Amino acid sequence: MEQTHAAVPMLQDGVVMLAAALVCVLLFRRLGLGATLGYLVAGIAIGPQGLHLVDGAESKLGIAELGIVLLLFLVGLELHPARLWRLRRDIFGLGAAQVVACGLVLSAVIWTVAGFSPAAALALGLPLALSSTAQVLPMLQSAGRLNTPFGERTFSILLFQDLSIVPLITIIAALSRAPADPSAPPGWLLGLYTVGAVAGLVLAGRYLITPLFRLIGNLGERELFIAAGLFTVLAAALVMQALHLSTALGAFIAGVMLADSPYRHEIEADVDPFRTILLGLFFVAVGMLLDLNVVLQRPLFVVGLALAVVAVKTLAMFGIALLFGMDRRPALALGLLLSQGGEFAFVLFGQAAAAQLIAPEAASLFGAIVTLSMATTPFLMALSRRFNREGTGPERDDLEGPSAAMPASAILVGYGRFGQTVAQMLTASSVSVTVIERAPEQIDVAARFGAKIYYGDGLRIDLLRQAGAAEARAIIFCIDGEGPTAEELKLVGETFRQAAILVRAFDRRTLMRWHKLPLAGTVREVFESAVLMGRKTLEALGTEAEEIDRVEKTYRERDRLRLKEQKRSGDLGAARDMMFMPGRTPDAGDAA
Repeated sequence: MEQTHAAVPMLQDGVVMLAAALVCVLLFRRLGLGATLGYLVAGIAIGPQGLHLVDGAESKLGIAELGIVLLLFLVGLELHPARLWRLRRDIFGLGAAQVVACGLVLSAVIWTVAGFSPAAALALGLPLALSSTAQVLPMLQSAGRLNTPFGERTFSILLFQDLSIVPLITIIAALSRAPADPSAPPGWLLGLYTVGAVAGLVLAGRYLITPLFRLIGNLGERELFIAAGLFTVLAAALVMQALHLSTALGAFIAGVMLADSPYRHEIEADVDPFRTILLGLFFVAVGMLLDLNVVLQRPLFVVGLALAVVAVKTLAMFGIALLFGMDRRPALALGLLLSQGGEFAFVLFGQAAAAQLIAPEAASLFGAIVTLSMATTPFLMALSRRFNREGTGPERDDLEGPSAAMPASAILVGYGRFGQTVAQMLTASSVSVTVIERAPEQIDVAARFGAKIYYGDGLRIDLLRQAGAAEARAIIFCIDGEGPTAEELKLVGETFRQAAILVRAFDRRTLMRWHKLPLAGTVREVFESAVLMGRKTLEALGTEAEEIDRVEKTYRERDRLRLKEQKRSGDLGAARDMMFMPGRTPDAGDAA
C-alpha cells in the first residue's frame, strides 16, 4: 500500500506535465513558434515560479535526460562510415571552427559585459556556441531540405556540436572549484577508459548486437525490436556511467555501431517516439527550473544578451562559412539558422553550477537567455530561406506520406522513367499499385499528369509497412543507380514474406551481389533496350530476319551461362571466352 501511495504523486505529476505540454505545444505550433518553446513555457507555467502544480524538477530532469541520450543515439544512427567520410571536411573543419570561434567570442562578450571571472565566462560562453539540434533538424526535415547540400552542411555542424559536449564537460570539470570527487578516477585513467569503452562497444555491436537484431528480424516480432533498441541505448549509457564517462557518448557510440545495420531504419522508427516524449519532458523540466525572479530583476540584460548571442553567432558563422568557400547568401542563411542557443546548454550550465564556477541564479539567468534565443528560431529559419533559395528547395509541407495510401496489390518504389513504365503496365491490367518516390520534383511532375505519388524512402521497413506492404502481393524496386543493397533486400523479403520482390538491377555486378536472394524477378536496366538496338542495327544493315533471331538467341544463351558462372565463382572475368569480343573473329561454332 505504501508503494501505491508513493506512486500516486508521480502519476499526478506525469499527468500534469503531459497536459501542460499538450496545451502549450498545440498553441505554439499553431502560432508557428515550434514545439521546443511550447515545452519550456509549459514547464514555467506548472513549476514553482508559475502555478506550482509540480515539485521536484531536479529529479524529473534526471529522468527526462534520457531524451538527450536517445537523441544522441539517433544522431549516431545517421553516422555510418561512408557518410562520415564524405562529410568529414564539414564535420571536423566547419563544425570545429564554429564551436571554437563562437564559444571564445561569446565568452569574451560575457567577461567584458557581465563582469564574470574568465573561468565562469568560459563555462557560460562555450555552451552558448551550441545550437538546437532538437529544433533545427526536424524543421529542415519537414521542409524537405535535410538531404540538400545546405541541409547536409547544417547537419555536419550540428553533429560536431553534439560530439563536442564531452570535451566541453571535460573543460568545465578541469576549471571546477568544487572539491574533487574521491571516487572519480584521474584524468589520464578516464582517457584510457574512454578509448577502451568505445572499442568495447564497437566490438559488442559487431559480434553481439548485430546478430541479436538479425535473430529478431528472422522472428518478425516488432515488439522485440523496440525492447532490443532501448536495451542497446541504455546498456551503452550505463557502461559509460559506470566508468564516470558521458552517458550521451555511450548512446552515440551505440548508434554508430548500428549505423550500417540493415535494421537501422526499423530501430530508428521504434526508438524515435521515446526520444520525442522524453526530450519534450526534458524541456518541461528545464522550464520548471527557470527562476523567473532572477530574470525579472534583469530583463534588459536577458533580452540584450539573447540578441547578442544571435548576432554574434550569425556573424561568426557567416565569416567562417565564407572562409570554407560558401557563397554569401547561403553563408548568411547558415548563420541565421544556427544562431540560437541549444538544449545542451542547459546541461552544461548545470555542470558549471555543480562545479561552483557559477551560481545557480546565473544558471537560471543564462537558461532564460537560451530560451529567448530559441524562440527566434522559427523566424530566423523563414529569413534564412529568403537568403538561400538556390539549391535548398522551397519548404514542403504538402508532400503526403504512404500512410495515407489505400491497400494495394503492389507497392512500387521509384517513379523515374523505368518505374513509370512498370506502373502504367500494372494500372493497364487493373492491378492496384501504391507508388513511393523520394524526389519531390518528380512527385510534382507526376501530379501534373494526374498521378498520385507518395513521398518517402521506400527502402525503410517502417515506411513500407505504412504503405501496406504486409498485405501487398508484390514489392517492386525501380530505383535509379545502384539501387538497394543485398542486406536491404534480404530484410524486406524476411519482413514481408507474402510479397514477391522484384528489383531493377544496375548491371551484372549488382546481380552477382544479389544471387543468393530469393527474388521473384530482376531486370538489368539497359539489357533489353541494348538487345533491341542490336536487332535494329542488323536490320538497317540488311541482315536476314532468321539470322537476326539466331544471333539474339545465341547471345542471350551465352550471356545467361556467363552470368551463372560469374555468380557461382564471384569473379566478373569468369567465362569471358563466351563473349563476342569486338576485334576477335567468332568461332566456327558461333556461326553455326
